[in-house]
Amino acid sequence: MKVEAVRIRTIELPLKKPFITHQASIDRRKLLIVEAEDPEGRIGYGEVTAFESPFYTSETIVTAFHVLKEFLIPLLFGLEEQTPAAFAEGVRPIQGHPMAKAGLEGALWDLYGKKENKSLKKLLGGIRESVKAGAVLSLTDNLREEVEALKLEGYERYKLKVRKGCEKETIEALRKIAPDLPVMIDANGQYGPDDFHRLQEMDEYGLMMIEQPFQPADFFYHKELQATMRTPLCLDESIMSFHDAVQGVELESCRIVNVKISRVGGLTEAKAIHDFCERRGVPVWCGGMVESGVSKAHNLALATLPNFTIPGDLSSSTRYFERDIVQPPIIMDRGEIRVPEGPGIGIDVDREYLEFVTNHSYEAKAT
Repeated sequence: MKVEAVRIRTIELPLKKPFITHQASIDRRKLLIVEAEDPEGRIGYGEVTAFESPFYTSETIVTAFHVLKEFLIPLLFGLEEQTPAAFAEGVRPIQGHPMAKAGLEGALWDLYGKKENKSLKKLLGGIRESVKAGAVLSLTDNLREEVEALKLEGYERYKLKVRKGCEKETIEALRKIAPDLPVMIDANGQYGPDDFHRLQEMDEYGLMMIEQPFQPADFFYHKELQATMRTPLCLDESIMSFHDAVQGVELESCRIVNVKISRVGGLTEAKAIHDFCERRGVPVWCGGMVESGVSKAHNLALATLPNFTIPGDLSSSTRYFERDIVQPPIIMDRGEIRVPEGPGIGIDVDREYLEFVTNHSYEAKAT
């Protein structure tokens, strides 16, 4: 496979309402859309889901744009074969920057699927025609109103953002509204070793899991806490690579792993993590990043792999945005989203709207 041109677009999508965690508040989602075009004019699409500030990981939209332009795109053009596998192997000497890598690799996967006339699901070895969807409740959501609406739509797993010191009140408020709701809480690394007792008290609520209670590098604290709790711990920000996933599982720092394509550096690494966890009997689920339909389509294909047994952060196009950049929009029906079967990611990008929401673009061509 040969790539003739790569384009990077900075786009901005307004959210229906602010998405707030204890780390940040977002009312407009800025993203990078990466396009890889072959000599026949086929275009593959990927997405960089870094945020504007480095509150989630060290990457930002600005750093990702720079790394793509100055390092990753020139490296791609220097490869003899420009397949996703060749690119994933070629970028290993470049330290860090997994979101930038994932954006370009995603475009290559979509382009490769279109060239081979195969869906991304088939290329990855997926087995499901549809995947179960999970919803995320931010700190500003009106719980009763939001939960009642989401239940009607059929979401089968609810992730509750919590703020340290208020977690019990938040969980109990949700339980009063919907006592039997399958709930997990997302701590986003806001706890420390002095909070063991506070976290251990969460066992009484019978949660599906507690996601990332400690900071990303704290495999030891996660291990120590997990050994004292019935509730499974799930690692999110700690898992930046296949190596991290192996550490987390082998150290028994968690019983569940959240796989985010962008956080681990691309679909190649994400599938390797899935395969390893499947061999070790550790369930995985697909995390989300308040992303556009381009990323959602990649996530849907990944979530068709057999060990994705927990509903992921997989939502419809209308969950966060008034209008998405893909067509037709991604729709959830009775708690499930049907996985596109067309070549590559299986859905089209609304080029007219993509141009409208593009703030800045850059194009590089193979020499």
